[in-house]
Amino acid sequence: MPVESDQPNGAIGLPSPRTDARTDTVSGRVSGGVAVLASLLAAGVDHAFCVPGESFLGVLEAMHREPRIRAISTRHEEGASFMAIGYARLTGRPAVAMGTRMVGGANLAIGIHTAFQDSVPMVAIIGQSPTAYRFREAFQEVELEAVFAPLAKVAIEVPSADRLGELTLRAARIAVSGRPGPAVLILREELSQELVDMNDLVPPVVRPRPAADPDAVRAILAMTRAAERPILLVGGGIVAAEATDALVRFARAEQIPVVTAWRRPDAFPNDDGLYLGWAGLRSPTNVLERLEAADLLVAIGTRLSEFTTYRYRIPAPGTRLVHVDVNAESLGGHRIADLGCQADARLFLEAIGDAAEADRAPADLRAGRQERNAADRAAWERQTTPGRGRARTGYVDQEAVVAHLRKVMPPDAITVTDGGNFAGWPARFLRWNRPGSFLGPTSGAMGYGLPGALGAKLARPSSPVIAFIGDGGFLMTGMELETAVREDIPIVALVYDNGQYGTIRMHQRHDYPGTPVGTTLGPVDVAAFARALGADGTTVRDDAEFPAAFAEALASGRPSVLHLRVDPEQLYVGDER
Repeated sequence: MPVESDQPNGAIGLPSPRTDARTDTVSGRVSGGVAVLASLLAAGVDHAFCVPGESFLGVLEAMHREPRIRAISTRHEEGASFMAIGYARLTGRPAVAMGTRMVGGANLAIGIHTAFQDSVPMVAIIGQSPTAYRFREAFQEVELEAVFAPLAKVAIEVPSADRLGELTLRAARIAVSGRPGPAVLILREELSQELVDMNDLVPPVVRPRPAADPDAVRAILAMTRAAERPILLVGGGIVAAEATDALVRFARAEQIPVVTAWRRPDAFPNDDGLYLGWAGLRSPTNVLERLEAADLLVAIGTRLSEFTTYRYRIPAPGTRLVHVDVNAESLGGHRIADLGCQADARLFLEAIGDAAEADRAPADLRAGRQERNAADRAAWERQTTPGRGRARTGYVDQEAVVAHLRKVMPPDAITVTDGGNFAGWPARFLRWNRPGSFLGPTSGAMGYGLPGALGAKLARPSSPVIAFIGDGGFLMTGMELETAVREDIPIVALVYDNGQYGTIRMHQRHDYPGTPVGTTLGPVDVAAFARALGADGTTVRDDAEFPAAFAEALASGRPSVLHLRVDPEQLYVGDER
């Protein structure tokens, strides 16, 4: 539901006469907060998440009077930033996260960094000390441009009220242009309350989509047909460009198998016979083997990150690299591409798909690839079919949980994972067949799961949203359950409780056996915590209890938490050791 407004439906409008101290009704001048809001609306912003602060009260007042934007107060700025990411990931439009001065800004920082690594459009609005107090180490003052410039695509401190609309619009354009990411807008306290001129029409923000060079398209098609073992490696740029259908069409036309980047499995339908899994952490051994065996790697819409490339082992030394990305700076990554092409993923795939259909690949080439692909797919299926894992009696087995979920999860469900050891089981064994059905931070940020799920549910209210969260990450942002209850955002959170920071414990066991320093956590009644915040909470202690508990939570229509007591010794997935 939109926030209440005194203005006619759909109008940015002027504040009502009772606030005429901030409005000149004769000249039509408006408050700086209204100017900011007009530019945000032009960028397609309809949700803002914040812990309110005095430095941007003028912006909050403008939002209160505008029915096209919903302002949601969160329990912590970190939660606000992750909600904005979850929302923006599924809509493609920038969401707003707000915090005041350095204390609020510092709490937003982890989300700003996550948005940057995840290529998510966000406008982070951070309040600043009044102009008259600047450079005196005033209350919560710090040089915010210098702090956030390395974390964001751009950090702009607005110098005067008359530039608020212009620079807000610029920040929003930068957030959605090229490789999407966060833009930080820094507002001195008094600017949003001053009166400014504003054009009647604010131009809409349109995301640029560069087309592929026709010569590059022809060259890439020729390279794929000359290769004996080509493979497509695709990432979040496919989902952002709505390019999955075009990708499926091209892959099938040429019978080229597809691997998705780490934590981007929804870029290609997992049930398609050409899908060979996601690369990186928690992938079965055959994925790396197939990538290393490729003589041609065509990377599309991915930045070739550390985990996707197995810490930069891929492409292998004998593998040629073609790299297609909307951002020219990403081309090649850690090595020089044999052929780089700056292009929107969908426009590129549509162009190469047309070329492939106009000049079909020889039948013997396709037949040979089909035989190899079937063998590779069978190997992947064997390693990604769940049963029951190695949990001890008296604990919930993580593999049994995902085995059940794989049978019963609705086809339109959205999965949101936090950072943590538990995430290996859904990563290995679940399937995603629709774009936008998986969200997980490539930064590995803990605390993402619950607020990210709330943002996802707001973006797609008709889809069930299921969050996978460890006990460590849950208690970083679990207080956002109160936000979920207050704002009526029904999600199901599976909290895996093994009483430890599991990923670090696993590394300790491998590298420093017998020294589990700093990784043990105390017991928490997670279900009672959820109920205390107004949500539903149920503790599950055995595999057999999970199916009924999950069905009840999914059907409840309320924020629900299932507290899964999992084996602290169950740290490895499948063939990992």
